[in-house]
Amino acid sequence: MNSPSGSEVPRAARSAVVVNPAKVADVSRLRRVVEKALAAAGWPAPMWFETTVADPGAGQTRRAVEAGVEVVFVCGGDGTVMSCVSALVGTDVALAVLPQGTGNLLAANLGLSTDPVEAVEVAVEQGRRRLDVGVVGDRYFTVMAGMGFDAQMLAATSEATKARIGWPAYVIGAVRHLRDRPMRVSIRIDDRRPVRRRARTVLVANVGRLQGGVRLLPDAEPDDGYLDVAVLTPRTLRHWFSLGWAVLLRRRRVPRMEVFRGRHVEITSRRPQPCELDGDLIGRGRTLRVDVRPQALWLCVPQPEAAPDLSVDAEAARRRGRERVDELGEERS
Repeated sequence: MNSPSGSEVPRAARSAVVVNPAKVADVSRLRRVVEKALAAAGWPAPMWFETTVADPGAGQTRRAVEAGVEVVFVCGGDGTVMSCVSALVGTDVALAVLPQGTGNLLAANLGLSTDPVEAVEVAVEQGRRRLDVGVVGDRYFTVMAGMGFDAQMLAATSEATKARIGWPAYVIGAVRHLRDRPMRVSIRIDDRRPVRRRARTVLVANVGRLQGGVRLLPDAEPDDGYLDVAVLTPRTLRHWFSLGWAVLLRRRRVPRMEVFRGRHVEITSRRPQPCELDGDLIGRGRTLRVDVRPQALWLCVPQPEAAPDLSVDAEAARRRGRERVDELGEERS
């Protein structure tokens, strides 16, 4: 792919937008903004699909793929993204994120704001990266799966609070479960002997950022064919504080956290625990089995597309997109 500073202009591509209307205050305005930004880059108007309760994105994405599009913009929260990913895995069609949901984890790892012009610019500059995806049963995820505290936090966070204050709402949900008792879990990674721990949460991650852009796993790479497994074992409020402080300061060693790596992960708890995929609750269970499907998804990423951190140059993409749209406005005035 050519960088935006290269001599060649990225070619136009056919695209579609799959939007969750429950996550967008004004779909008509979003459509005007996206179509203007695409027109400024010389791209044709995209196809538009709205999700429904019965079909949260997979069916609409499949129809877009069958129509011959090259990029699918997904506009919604984590659940919408996850549904669309299931229809894009194994195809040559790229996913572009138009973040609108409060806790959109993939957008956080891309460094994207909720500015649709920024997301469009990332796509039209054609930085592409083939990502691994995680697999749980018949579901796919791009960021992480988890059992325990992280899922409890999500369950305790109301949609109304998220809509009012954004991602800090998760902190409120987390506080409610800091003193819960730990899980007794057995963790088997690949064909190694099981690891037994009294853990508060076990995360199986493809990339390393949590809600709010907090980077928990700095060494997690999205296309190395492996999943990173974080086992968190705090027992007191002091433990939680030490762990959180080390993460915020980006220290290499985080107390009360162990990290493993593998291609197949099986977590078994003595009692049923809440589980989540990419910030979406998937119910309770005693076992969470996760596999990696290497380089199964094309993703539109900020330039340079080969950087270890997916969020490189996101801010610059926002600026370039605004400049491009402003230039188009001047030409038409």
